[in-house]
Amino acid sequence: MQFYSLNKKAPNVSYAEAVVKGLAPDRGLYFPENITPLPTSFFENIEKMDNIDIAYEAIKQFVGDEIPEANLRDILADVLSFEFPVVPITDNIATLELFHGPTMAFKDVGARFMARSLEYFNRNNDGHVTVLVATSGDTGGAVARGFLGVKGVDVVILYPNGAVSDIQERQLTTLGKNIKALRVDGVFDDCQEMVKTAFLDESITSERALTSANSINVARWLPQLFYFLFAYKQTKKLGKDLVFSVPSGNFGNICAGIVANKLGLPVKQFIASVNVNDTVVNYLNTGKYEPKPSKATISNAMDVGNPSNFIRIQQLFDNNFEDLKKNFSSVSFNDEQTREAMKEIKAANGYVADPHGAVGYLGLKDYKLSDNEYGIFLETAHPVKFSDIVEETLNTKVAIPEQIKSVLDKEKVFQSISEYKELKQYLLDETDYKN
Repeated sequence: MQFYSLNKKAPNVSYAEAVVKGLAPDRGLYFPENITPLPTSFFENIEKMDNIDIAYEAIKQFVGDEIPEANLRDILADVLSFEFPVVPITDNIATLELFHGPTMAFKDVGARFMARSLEYFNRNNDGHVTVLVATSGDTGGAVARGFLGVKGVDVVILYPNGAVSDIQERQLTTLGKNIKALRVDGVFDDCQEMVKTAFLDESITSERALTSANSINVARWLPQLFYFLFAYKQTKKLGKDLVFSVPSGNFGNICAGIVANKLGLPVKQFIASVNVNDTVVNYLNTGKYEPKPSKATISNAMDVGNPSNFIRIQQLFDNNFEDLKKNFSSVSFNDEQTREAMKEIKAANGYVADPHGAVGYLGLKDYKLSDNEYGIFLETAHPVKFSDIVEETLNTKVAIPEQIKSVLDKEKVFQSISEYKELKQYLLDETDYKN
């Protein structure tokens, strides 16, 4: 499998090169040359397959022969070592829980898959690669834990000051070892722009090899397609058309879902449910893509004004605006609506949803499911990660899981920056982590 830059001004690369480079030299995102649908027998028998077999069959065409089957299966067994249950909320709405991993966020799978891929490619290499990543919340913790102690890999995480929860901040600032955190005086989009700029700065890249663990990296992005296959496996017996509502910030998760659809997964509709950061909503209404500064909300992981992965979604529909709108929609909700949705979900059956999941639920309510449709919203993070908001809104106490207890008493260690030149100087000064 070859990957090409969506800016189409850089050479095609292998899976390994795409993972190591992260971003193409022309600043474009890498995209697979082709997506071959899986045989119909795969979907006919999916409920009889275990998750490792499902994931292997889905991802192997993208990895190719660059990771042998036995090694790839070992990677998947490590990455998918927890459950992904579909939990009914009402008669025709359920949630897919993606928070049972080590950092209790959906990004655990992509971060761990990328870490294990990079570890495999680096197995005979004594040099170092620096993973440079921006986070709006959960990416940082997932990447930090996924890459902790991985041979030949150093991690630098940029996160916006005051825009992530206390638990999210602790998960990325307390691990030490090969994990470094930079707190940025700005919003997520500022962090993301700094990361992209660093990739193209030859004065940095000549000194140290950089790659990204944001969903711009194919190894972080593509494994998220597993979620949608796992949900289908659990709900196929219902015999209803699936509608997925995905809380969306950088649009990597829903983009991976559309890849699963291109592989043959039957999905009636994809809904990108967003908070007030409604760039894509406006695009679908006007045909004009106009990024704007992000706004802070209680669903902070979705506070993105210029979602990187939307260009991949456009490519999946051959950049045809009308085709895109046939089975893809986006809708925006404010904080007040989000809080009311959290209350409504709890009233329905006692389920406690985090603010991001609540936005996903609202997307299904807005869609108005028919009797032959079954709606699934993705619960992307455990409510404990937003316990202050959840407890205030629902007047309930959120129990602290073991995964979270381990970071609560540790000291936060970070360096504060406000401009790109400070990031550049940091990377050049950190001589212990140079190649």
